[in-house]
Amino acid sequence: MKKRITIQYITIAVIAIILTLVLTIAVFYKVFTKEMINDLENYANILSSTGVFDISDDYTDVPEISGIHITLIDSDGNVKYDNMGGNKPDIGEAVKNGVGYSVHHSDTNGKNIFYYTEHLDNGMILCIGKESGCPAGILSYALPVIIFLIIVMASGSLVLAQLLTKSLIRPIENMAEELYDNNSVNVYRELTPFVNMIQKQHEDILKNAKVRQEFTANVSHELKTPLTAISGYAELIENGMAADNDVIRFAGEIHKSSKRLLTLINDIIRLSELDVMDQHVDKEEVDLYEIAYNCVSMLQLSADRHNVSIDICGKHETVFADKEMMEELVYNLCDNAIRYNKTDGMVYVTVDEYTDDEGTKKAVLSVKDTGIGISKEHQERIFERFYRVDKSRSKSTGGTGLGLAIVKHIVAQHGIEMSLNSDEGKGTEIQVIF
Repeated sequence: MKKRITIQYITIAVIAIILTLVLTIAVFYKVFTKEMINDLENYANILSSTGVFDISDDYTDVPEISGIHITLIDSDGNVKYDNMGGNKPDIGEAVKNGVGYSVHHSDTNGKNIFYYTEHLDNGMILCIGKESGCPAGILSYALPVIIFLIIVMASGSLVLAQLLTKSLIRPIENMAEELYDNNSVNVYRELTPFVNMIQKQHEDILKNAKVRQEFTANVSHELKTPLTAISGYAELIENGMAADNDVIRFAGEIHKSSKRLLTLINDIIRLSELDVMDQHVDKEEVDLYEIAYNCVSMLQLSADRHNVSIDICGKHETVFADKEMMEELVYNLCDNAIRYNKTDGMVYVTVDEYTDDEGTKKAVLSVKDTGIGISKEHQERIFERFYRVDKSRSKSTGGTGLGLAIVKHIVAQHGIEMSLNSDEGKGTEIQVIF
C-alpha cells in the first residue's frame, strides 16, 4: 500500500509538472504572438506615415529595419518592393478588410514568420514580417530545463511521498495494533464508524464464543446425568445385584433417563439448526388460533399428569409465518407453563387482536399460568440455554432447559415481538405480538 501511494503521488507530481510547463509555454506563446503583431503594426504605421511609399517606382528611401521583412505589393498582386525576398505574403485579408494578420511556418529553418498587412491609401499593400520561434522549437529549447526540473521535483516528490505515506498509514497501523482497546484507538474521523463496527463484531464474536463454550459445557453436563443413570442401573442389573422386584424399577429409571436423553438431543439439534442465521424461513398464512388449539389438545395429557388445567380462548387470527416454527413456539411456551406450575394450577392460552399506539392491528398470542413465577433477577436470563430458575424442579418434570431458548430464536428469525410479565409465587405471562 505504501509503495502504491508513493508511485501514484510521484506520477501525479510529474504529470502536473509537464502540464504546467506545456500550458505555460502555450500561454506565453499566445501573449508573445499578440505582442509581435502589435510591434509589426507599429512598424507599418511608422513606415506609412513617412510617405516613402507614395513616390511611384522609387523606394530607395525606405529605411532598413534589422530583422524586419518589408514587402510592397500593388493592386494587381505584383511585388514592387521586397527588402529580403522569399515567399510572397498572403494579402487576401488586407484587400478585403484593410488590414490582416497571418503566420507562416518555414520548413527551411523551422521557424514561424509573422506578417502584418495593411492597405495603403495609394492602393498598395504593405506587408511587414518578422521571424520567430515556433512552440515546438521553444519546447525543444526548454527541454533540458524541463527534464532537469522533472528530475528535481520527482526526487522531492519521492521524499515527500514517503513522509506523507508514513503519516497517512501510521494511524491505521496503530489502529490495527490497538484495535480492541477502546481507550487507545486514535484514527481518522472518517474511519471511526469502520473501527466501531469491527470492535462490535469482535465483541460479538467473543460473546458468541463464550456462549458456545458455556453451551458445550452445559451439553456435556446435561448428557452426562442421564447417561450415568442409565449406565449405573444397567450395571446393577448386569451384575445380578438387583432383586426381581428392583429390575422393573431400574428398567423404568433407564427408560425415563433414555426419554430425557432423547428429548435433550432433539432440542440440542433443533437449537443448532436455529442458530444458522441464513436458515430459510418458509413463511405462509397460518391460523394462529388453530395451531394453539392443536397444541393445547396435544398437551392435555401432560397437563393432567401434572395436575394442571389448560384452556384456550380467543378468535381465529391469520399471521404470516413458518407453520412448523409456530407450532414449536406455542408448544414450548405451553409445555413450560405446565412444568413450572403448581398443583391444581391453570394455564390460559389466548389468541386475540391487539391495537398498538399507532392504531395498527396486530395478532397476539398469550400464554399465562398460575405457577411459581420468576423473580426479577432471573427474568432477563430465562431465555438463555440451560438456564433454570428451579433446577431440581426442572429435572423432576423432565425439562431440558432449552424450550425458551428455542422460542427466542424463532421470535428473532420472524422479527416479531415478545414480552414477559411475571410475579414470583403468582405466575407468568408471555406475550408474542405479530
